[in-house]
Amino acid sequence: MGPKVMCLMISCTLLAWYMHTTFSANFEQPWKIMMIHSLTKICQLTGTALEKLGLMSYWKFFDILIQGQITAPISDENVTVTDTIVNDILVRYYVPKRKSHELKRAIIYFHGGGSSFGSIALLHYDTFARMAVNKLDAVVVGPDYRKIPKYHHPIQWNDAYDFVKSFLQPETLAKYGVDPTRVCILGDSSGAGLAAAMTQQMLDTDLPSYREYEHGIMLTKALLIRMMREFHTTDESLEQAMKINQHIPAEYSHLLKFVNWTTLLPERFKKGHLYTKRIYGSSEIVEKFPGIIDPIINPLLANDSTVSFLPLTYMLTCQHDILRDDGLMYVSRLRSNGVQVFHEHIEKGFHGSFFSIHWPFDLDLGWRLIGNLISWIDKNL
Repeated sequence: MGPKVMCLMISCTLLAWYMHTTFSANFEQPWKIMMIHSLTKICQLTGTALEKLGLMSYWKFFDILIQGQITAPISDENVTVTDTIVNDILVRYYVPKRKSHELKRAIIYFHGGGSSFGSIALLHYDTFARMAVNKLDAVVVGPDYRKIPKYHHPIQWNDAYDFVKSFLQPETLAKYGVDPTRVCILGDSSGAGLAAAMTQQMLDTDLPSYREYEHGIMLTKALLIRMMREFHTTDESLEQAMKINQHIPAEYSHLLKFVNWTTLLPERFKKGHLYTKRIYGSSEIVEKFPGIIDPIINPLLANDSTVSFLPLTYMLTCQHDILRDDGLMYVSRLRSNGVQVFHEHIEKGFHGSFFSIHWPFDLDLGWRLIGNLISWIDKNL
């Protein structure tokens, strides 16, 4: 047996062992999820190795990986698709060709990717947009935004805010035939945070879901903290403080009531987890990085008077998602302030399952979730 064959066998054996020891079978189509989990880990390790070797940045590697999923703005018999530049940001428009004398609904969609990679031109977003246009006869608009680590907060917020403000101008709405009272703002992952922030104008990193899914599928605690840090700065001291949950100084302890999972999480999600007494961080952290306590980009930190004015809201959370509890607490905050919320919780879902709809994933769950969302919009917008 040659050395190449031996190396291949060893690699396959190690991969099989890793998949077997780190994976729970509590998913639909478990073999597909197992492959997603393993491929994601391999990509994360490769990106880290390339960065350590000085060959390319971690995020550049992921950008290269997704290039094959970038779609061109191709129109068809039902929708006109165009790319344009608005305030130096790429925006993709999906406009239905169906003739109508009535004003149309509109969806503004912010893509995910941890504010570090991705594009509204990716295949799964293109698929969603076309489905929404065909089902809802709605205008779908997807703005990109500048990414970390080259650009930090508030660049992403400003890009998103500037676009929404420009799109909601009367002349723009008239150009696309949009009813100003029937516009919804959506997003997934980091894009969902932007969507929530846009609608109402992260503090604790020791939630039960942060403990249970520290090494979860798609999004791990280490990767999440790195994204959160790079959203604000290249200074790794913030990341170190976040890892030990000491990034909030005592003078901001009044904000903890907005993210106190012992009161905001339903009992079944606490699962015996104990709330450990907080050790506060240095005041210098907030002085250097004020964005970490800014409610404009941290929707959970908004006060009750702001939250109470939010419109009808759709929230999707997944059981096997490190961000599960952030979503659950936000639902609790909204409902306690009288906001009408439709909350869909997926017991066998994971971070990213909403758009895992094309090869090599092609999950039935992803297709169902997209269909559910579009149906909900159709009934409520």
